[in-house]
Amino acid sequence: MALEKEEEKILSVSEEELSAIGRVTGNYSADQIQVLEGLEAVRRRPAMYIGSTDAKGLHHLFVEVSDNAIDEALAGYCNRIDVTLHADGSVSVRDNGRGFPVDINREYNMPGVELALTRLHAGGKFDSGAYKVSGGLHGVGVSCVNATSDWLEVTVWRDKKVYFIRFERGVTTVPLKVIGTAKPSEHGTLVRWHADPEIFGKHQYDAERIERRLRELAYLNPTVTLTFTNERDLPTDVEPGKLPMPETKVFHYPKGLAEFVQHLNETKEPLHKPIYFNGIRETIIVEVAIQYNMGYQDTILTFANNINTPDGGTHLSGFKTGLTRVLNNYARKAGLLKEKDANLTGDDVREGLSAVISVKLHHPQFESQTKVKLSNPDVEGAVNSVVGEKLAEYLEENPSVARRIIEKALTAQRAREAARRAAELVKRQSALETHSLPGKLADCTERDPSKCELFLVEGDSAGGSAKQGRDRRTQAVLPLRGKVLNAGKTRVDKVLENEEIRAIITAIGTGITYGEEENGEAEEEKNGNGKGFDLSKLRYDKIILMSDADVDGDHIRTLLLTFFWYYMRPLIEEGHVYVAQPPLYRIKVGRNEQYYAKDEAERDRILKSLRGRKDVVVQRFKGLGEMDASDLAETTMDPNKRQLARVQIDSENLTAAIELFDIFMSDKVEPRRDFIIAHAKEVTDVDWHG
Repeated sequence: MALEKEEEKILSVSEEELSAIGRVTGNYSADQIQVLEGLEAVRRRPAMYIGSTDAKGLHHLFVEVSDNAIDEALAGYCNRIDVTLHADGSVSVRDNGRGFPVDINREYNMPGVELALTRLHAGGKFDSGAYKVSGGLHGVGVSCVNATSDWLEVTVWRDKKVYFIRFERGVTTVPLKVIGTAKPSEHGTLVRWHADPEIFGKHQYDAERIERRLRELAYLNPTVTLTFTNERDLPTDVEPGKLPMPETKVFHYPKGLAEFVQHLNETKEPLHKPIYFNGIRETIIVEVAIQYNMGYQDTILTFANNINTPDGGTHLSGFKTGLTRVLNNYARKAGLLKEKDANLTGDDVREGLSAVISVKLHHPQFESQTKVKLSNPDVEGAVNSVVGEKLAEYLEENPSVARRIIEKALTAQRAREAARRAAELVKRQSALETHSLPGKLADCTERDPSKCELFLVEGDSAGGSAKQGRDRRTQAVLPLRGKVLNAGKTRVDKVLENEEIRAIITAIGTGITYGEEENGEAEEEKNGNGKGFDLSKLRYDKIILMSDADVDGDHIRTLLLTFFWYYMRPLIEEGHVYVAQPPLYRIKVGRNEQYYAKDEAERDRILKSLRGRKDVVVQRFKGLGEMDASDLAETTMDPNKRQLARVQIDSENLTAAIELFDIFMSDKVEPRRDFIIAHAKEVTDVDWHG
């Protein structure tokens, strides 16, 4: 057993050898203490400042620069921001704000623009003099962009002059100088940078990701017009003889958050027109837009000083508490909830809700430099108070809308009770409670979950082959019959009645989650195991989706991912969900030699390498069921030979993920058709076989 031998080898390392790993030679003196000047610390450890050096970290550079431009809008000095993705891969952001300060800072004897771009924790946002409201709390944002770029240029229009300064890897190479005159009406800043390939490798900017962020900013700032010009990805459908020209997209939404929730509900059937209200509590500005739809899932987006906070925070908890309280009070007052009736829960009042909460405050506190969760304690009370006052007023003035919202919540309450009873049954069948696993599950013998894998296999035939080809010690197989329920458009009680989904829940062992209470803790008895979703009860470290390499297989995989997204999302967030990569072709040469290809391109490469060989036979697998146990084991199940794709979602792509699930898994056909038409030319692999 290879694993056991490897463990024995590790255990045989002596304590002396282990301690020697961290041992250094030579003296430790004051001369060895290093002070990293300027931005050298950022270049040495960039992930400490921008989160990572992958695509996420790369796009964080754009977020930092665009946030600075938006801060000028929040200060009341900017109403236009132009973003360009250039042909060389660089990005520029131009605003018509006040322009970077160009006068000399007396303490450092350096122009303000150079100081802000070459010193950590240098900026105009630490007191309330230059900016009352901003997202750039930590003061390392734009300087980190400079440090992680192989070059960065700044052009400033200010005081009837045009200034220019250039940096390379954080070092000033062209000092600030005047390069022209500006009109009295010209003012603002242009920042253009090229991310350093030494830090980010071959990662490139994603135009759609930039567009999504600009669209968000336009919704959140109705007085600002944002544009995006893509000079890198030029259109290909141009008339013969004409040069392709870059397209400029304009984002401007005068109705702000009200239009934002309408956008979120484009793929759904709205219950009423958007409800928008705002209020001020001391120095905190609160804006909220809500709109219920006929669906069963909630979509709540939160922002603090225009920064997306995908992990929520105090503004989200304040909103949830206020919403639940207001709707319960109205339902009691209107006689829709009787004295003996239980109160509506947070899950009940949020079913089918789309909402956007935006707060603006002087000193936002985030949990990290990447700003994913707001932690200011006073914001919770401010949002709770504004929701309590303004939403109550709206419901009193619009009784017909109020009644529709309450009736939907009451229906959700009845469904929740039915779901609780169904989940109780799942609990009684759970492996950890009664050791009773689904009958068609072929479990593994290993009891350490970190070493175990569960294959969810399309079809009983493929399931049979997988059972024969697996490693019985660490690999379990659960065959699934047909296509599972679309959890995206089905209420939770109906989801739990589905036999295939119940088998998945029972086998995995964690239970499911479908919402949180206002205090942030999972609702008791939500899914029958007492504490909602419990990751500690996960029975398999890897959940591997194995479906055919065709359109039907893609559909089944999408349905399974939809279920995990809505009811077991922590499995995705913690990296436990994988997609198997079965081959589409087997190429046999003679009797004993064979190759596998996952697509036509790989097939053609293999055939090219075999040119001139005799007895070459190409077989296209119509499905997993056509593969025998040895094929599956060798190509899809053997950890030493297979290829797995881990399903991941990062916080900055959360909004995009929500939109795509809504487009593809909702009842509405039009958004799905429009998406297919818009992206048809990007398709590179079409399965046209019968």
